[in-house]
Amino acid sequence: MRVGNKFLAGALVAMLAALALRGAAADETQTYPSRPVRIIVPFPAGGPTDILMRVIGQRMSVDWGQPVVIENQPGANTAIAAARVAKMPADGHTLLAVMDVTMVLNPITSKSLTYDPLKDFAPITLASKNTSLLSVRTEDGPKTVKELIARAKANPGKLNYGAGIITTRLAGYLFNREAGLDVQYIPFNGSAPTVQGLLTGAVDYIVDGTATSLPLIQSGKLRALAKLNSRPLRALPDARRYFHLDRPGGAGRHAAWDRR
Repeated sequence: MRVGNKFLAGALVAMLAALALRGAAADETQTYPSRPVRIIVPFPAGGPTDILMRVIGQRMSVDWGQPVVIENQPGANTAIAAARVAKMPADGHTLLAVMDVTMVLNPITSKSLTYDPLKDFAPITLASKNTSLLSVRTEDGPKTVKELIARAKANPGKLNYGAGIITTRLAGYLFNREAGLDVQYIPFNGSAPTVQGLLTGAVDYIVDGTATSLPLIQSGKLRALAKLNSRPLRALPDARRYFHLDRPGGAGRHAAWDRR
């Protein structure tokens, strides 16, 4: 099986994948689906991938005439859910909502991975592409990237940033490195907890996708200081990209598959 660039294009990607069909399970004469289908989401309920899969699952249920059940299994940068699905029967009745981290970054960064993204899964469709945002609280956060950098440099080692999966964590790390900041990283288990951590003051700024942050930005609770790639963002036309990100080696190229 081959995973083409189409399925891995973008800084944050959500797509549906099925277990690679083998043997009798791939017999096209069988009626599919013959029973309820499960979509395993490797993030907590309420996050962008969870919401997207519930919308897709509802439509699939109508089209197929079979229930489509969403199950959340967060942890280990999506590896727990992926390893679980990889061991299930390859009959197409268990689908996995995968990210670029599932298919690309986990195999690179983990030596103990118990699934093979190329052998265990077959891509079905690209579900969404996302843009990473650098955001702060509106009430007490800086108004610009320049102000954030100045605040962090005036308080070395005291500020912290939050992110979920490896992709956003890496974007934050590269931003901090580019700016020469000494800050602490606080891990979260998905977008919803990351945003909640910012709202409650557990972190000073976050790097996260638009799906969870955008409603809070539009309502005035959060402020987007910058977007971390040059992909157009219609919902936030005034959001500026951090200028360092577009130069060769800059953080804007933190994803090797970022097609711009």
